[in-house]
Amino acid sequence: MRQTTVAKKIDSVGIGLHKGEPIEITLEPLEANSGIVFFRSDVGMSIEAAPQNVVNTQMATVIGDGENSISTIEHLLSAIYSYGIDNILITLNGPEVPVMDGSGTSFCMMLDEAGRRELDVNKSVLIIKKEVEVRDGNKFARVKPSNKPIYNFVIDFPHPSIGKQNYEFEFSRKGYINEISRARTFGFLKDVQYLQSRGLALGGSLDNAIVLDDKKILNPDGLRFKDEFVKHKILDAIGDLALLGAPVLADYESFAGSHNLNHLLTKEILKDPKNYEVRDFTMAKELNLAEVFA
Repeated sequence: MRQTTVAKKIDSVGIGLHKGEPIEITLEPLEANSGIVFFRSDVGMSIEAAPQNVVNTQMATVIGDGENSISTIEHLLSAIYSYGIDNILITLNGPEVPVMDGSGTSFCMMLDEAGRRELDVNKSVLIIKKEVEVRDGNKFARVKPSNKPIYNFVIDFPHPSIGKQNYEFEFSRKGYINEISRARTFGFLKDVQYLQSRGLALGGSLDNAIVLDDKKILNPDGLRFKDEFVKHKILDAIGDLALLGAPVLADYESFAGSHNLNHLLTKEILKDPKNYEVRDFTMAKELNLAEVFA
């Protein structure tokens, strides 16, 4: 199985979640072994999507070079990973990836239009060899060895519209498109109002997030799935783990996980070479992963 890139250049425009300003985004092909590279055309910053480049995880996953940064990369990375794209250049004219509708579906549509092209280099897979876990009180994120990639997430919010939700997702591109990609980010009205008072989340609206007050969902059309909240957490986790730079063969589990726990998990995985093995797909034929990571 070969590495891939997009077949052609594709452009779009969307609103940045935090600044509330239009952001132009362009996806372009890259040669083999280039990885996922972001470029901010407004400041001339080029940076690879990798754990060592993460500089903030408070409200989104943010990468930076010490002077400039790019925020809210996780939804886009989630779609790129799920489409099996190994090499791609993402150009932005501002400090964040546009939020689109708060899910991954707009990026899936861009990737559908751009198409995929195989490159003359074999794809690799990152195989988890032993359990790795990070914790924050009772919250945790962990990976365990598995013969297929599975994401199992549990959330528990003291809100009548959320409560306790659990979803297990056996990863595949088709499954991602049908079960996960349309799940939107969510937030509470009081938090949005506070953030906007500090000049953040200025682009947040009912058009790009599920917004809740103390008792109910404020979006007139309601939810896309009854368990949309936990499905979005899986969408985020896929995007955050995409920073590892290869398809990941593992059983991922989390309770009340976050961007920060996911980031700590990627760093903990890479800390010890005994935790994982990177195999060329020709060396991993016995794992029957070609259809999963196609």
